Amino acid sequence: MGDILSQNEIDELLKALNTGEIDFQQMQTTTHEKKIRNHNFMRPSKFAKDHIRTLQIINDTYARLITNFLSGYLRTLVQVEVVSVESIAYQEFNNSISNPVILAVVDFTPLTGSIIYEISPNIAYALVDRILGGRGGLIDKVRGFTEIELAILERVITQILNLMREPWKNVISIRPRLEKIETNSQFAQIINPNETVALITFSARIGDVEDMINICIPHMVVEPIVSKLSTKFWFSSIEKEISVETRGSIEAKIGTTSVPIRAVLGKTVITVNEFIGLQQGDVLPLDTHVNGDIEVLVGDLLKFYAKPGVRKSRVALKISKVIRREDE
Repeated sequence: MGDILSQNEIDELLKALNTGEIDFQQMQTTTHEKKIRNHNFMRPSKFAKDHIRTLQIINDTYARLITNFLSGYLRTLVQVEVVSVESIAYQEFNNSISNPVILAVVDFTPLTGSIIYEISPNIAYALVDRILGGRGGLIDKVRGFTEIELAILERVITQILNLMREPWKNVISIRPRLEKIETNSQFAQIINPNETVALITFSARIGDVEDMINICIPHMVVEPIVSKLSTKFWFSSIEKEISVETRGSIEAKIGTTSVPIRAVLGKTVITVNEFIGLQQGDVLPLDTHVNGDIEVLVGDLLKFYAKPGVRKSRVALKISKVIRREDE
């Protein structure tokens, strides 16, 4: 039921009609339009918003892992971040690819099928140039990739693919494996052109070079686990806080673990000729004072200083100082 106008509001409305401030004909033709959304029954979206949101979370973590790995591997500034995650037809993704390009066809074991890992030529050239000792700058002209360049890229891609295991472990334990690398999109037709895919687009910067990296995941590949691609399942699968019983069990196991301990009586430096000439009975002066402390290592870590001695006819050590983490 509509709002009821007061007498004053009615008078103001009549006055506005008489003076022409309100067009009566326009009021009659005004209709309330309902908000509608186009739906393509020929190609319905198979990835719900919750699935897209979960893929965003997974690949945000993956982008950070790639950034850390390539920054150390290339010894230069690398920044990788997710730009978008969307559901499109495979044909749209395939038509957007320009040749030459690096298309890695990846087996997504234990899931059935393959995904596509696309690296733009600028990023691929920068990777190769940096690995071979260059500055990783932009190239003047786009050209094809040589066998040597493809071999180098194959090695890098294999290591980057292994980083996918950790972000996906809350959903499924995957074992991605590089099947082949194609430089022409016509030879990477892994699914029907109308098949729905999730396209994850990354912005990648290597030094002064910036371009895109895309991961194309067909719906048919993740269909067996699509119910797990939800934020509810994601957060419920994250490990809860360790209970008191679990903590006690871990402490008990650690307490019975054996660790090697060795004492270093001292060190010295001699020449190769002196080493060759060593005979039984020779004396080597060490850098440790006769009344000084010696180093005690647990594994390869210096944890104690001690004084050597004898206890019940056995060589022994008396701890004189404990090296704690904050003292290192």
